[in-house]
Amino acid sequence: MGKIESPSVFCGMMKEKVERFVERSGSFHWAWIILATCFVNLFINYSVRLGYGVVLPEMIRTLGFGRAAGGTIFNAYLFSYLALTPFTGYLTDRLGARRVITSCSLILGLGILLMGTINSLWMACLFYAITGLGATGMWTPVITVVQRWFSLNRRGLALGILSTGYGLGFATMGVAFPWVVNHFNWRYAWYFLGTGALVMVLVNGLLLRSDPEDSGYLPWGQMNEPSSVIETDVKAHAKRGSLSIAFKNTRFWLIGLSYFSISYSLYGITTFMVDYARGQIGLPLEKASLLATVHGISQVLGVLTILPLSDYLGRRRTIIISNSFITVCLIGILFTGNSWGILFILIGFMALFYGATFPIYGACAGDYFPRDVMGTVIGAWTPFYGLGAILVNWVTGILRDTTGIYDHAFTINAAMAALGLFLICLVKKR
Repeated sequence: MGKIESPSVFCGMMKEKVERFVERSGSFHWAWIILATCFVNLFINYSVRLGYGVVLPEMIRTLGFGRAAGGTIFNAYLFSYLALTPFTGYLTDRLGARRVITSCSLILGLGILLMGTINSLWMACLFYAITGLGATGMWTPVITVVQRWFSLNRRGLALGILSTGYGLGFATMGVAFPWVVNHFNWRYAWYFLGTGALVMVLVNGLLLRSDPEDSGYLPWGQMNEPSSVIETDVKAHAKRGSLSIAFKNTRFWLIGLSYFSISYSLYGITTFMVDYARGQIGLPLEKASLLATVHGISQVLGVLTILPLSDYLGRRRTIIISNSFITVCLIGILFTGNSWGILFILIGFMALFYGATFPIYGACAGDYFPRDVMGTVIGAWTPFYGLGAILVNWVTGILRDTTGIYDHAFTINAAMAALGLFLICLVKKR
């Protein structure tokens, strides 16, 4: 048997480790490189995911698809994303975020490029499903690695900065897509984004690091306490049993069901709002596409304020406030009629909280569950999010094709937002 160190010797070893960490972390911290790299990944990925609603009206017009078909294409993406993200989260905890994100960047880039070649519904569903497979590495592993590189009381700040990536991606699509259509056609939007995703394969491989301790750092903002280092020496113990406890925890299911409800409500408006403004209100493409820009800019403002604020208010309380405002805005949209000015204001105000919604639900994994299963827990919550997004695309598309208006679908969206608010209120404090 190996020699058992005395407590004094063990404490000395721990102190030596801490001093080495502190010395290394006194220089520029690699956490900011991780954050910048992940920012670009989100920018490209959410330009594809949220930008689909901007491309949708022009794409279905030229290909002769209905709105239900447009929803089916997006659901092919979500089915792939939904089915494989729990596995991606597990691999992130076992193999490291760097390997997972780099591999998924390659798949994502190829899927996006293929989207520019579609001529039929089955091709669109297949290629967008491939894109969804690549996208599994662009959320769960990304927010997992960022949370690992930042201390508990700095994660809201880090996730706020990170989450500006998808807001800016959506805003950029709203401005750039009409230019792409005028100078080329809608296919080139996919070509440009696909090329960017393939460039990130090299960037991710070179710059990402899966764990701060393995690279000789403490998480940024963490106090120099030996317990932080000792935690890394008991990973095997933390992984045993903690995941099964998470699934037996009532909080896991309440947060997951609330995530499902708010996902349904938000995707129902985001995917179809440009088509709603163009087809039901009668705005030209350029003005209707500006909804995406307003939405994206408001997301950026929201994540830079609401997520850092959650470090002080707590995730649960912040989600309650956010879901309340989202519910009010969705109800307001039902009564805007043909007033595009009020519509722009309500979309912008709702997007302040939209941008913070998905990262703050993910941050609950770091608050309520052990650090070494964060990726697995976030991945396990993804089916709740995905089912909400899938269901709303079909329901909204079918109701719009059947009734000729979006009013009935948007009423359901508002009701689901209220349900999400109710469920999160049932979660007990940490």
